[in-house]
Amino acid sequence: MSERDDAPFILTAQLPRDMHSWATGLRTAHFPPERNYLQAHVTLFHALPAQCGDEICETLARLAGEVAPVPAQLLGVMSLGGGTALKLESPDMLALRDEIADRFHGMLTAQDRHRPRLHITIQNKVTSKEAKALQAQLEDAIAPSHFAFRGFSLFRYRGGPWEAVRDFAFRGRN
Repeated sequence: MSERDDAPFILTAQLPRDMHSWATGLRTAHFPPERNYLQAHVTLFHALPAQCGDEICETLARLAGEVAPVPAQLLGVMSLGGGTALKLESPDMLALRDEIADRFHGMLTAQDRHRPRLHITIQNKVTSKEAKALQAQLEDAIAPSHFAFRGFSLFRYRGGPWEAVRDFAFRGRN
């Protein structure tokens, strides 16, 4: 990993492939196309420190080797004010995130010092009226369900589409 690269790292939790495809389809259908250059994702950290690339990869590789796919639940639709998301719940994923946050304590941005509300953004930066209309449309169509996160994905943020760095599949045992 280049120590001179100042692009921060983004860490996401990997959705099951079928759920990822489905959510990406929703995002493609409803996210303003001029700003939609990402697939569906669940962000755990928005800006892990650029200078810690090797340490981040070592930490993620260790955790992925110890942890089995992480149970989670799709709860339904969530308002983002000017957008719409799929609300998720996973105490175990948040516990893993806490462990990573502890490892990089003192180096996290203000945004990353707080636990996220796990979600998949499918619409953002629209009017409140547009967001409420989509939420009403999806309310009965999105059924609660259980799934498991299958790993972590690490990216570099360079101002536009994210640059994939590495995936870390969960391969521990239950």
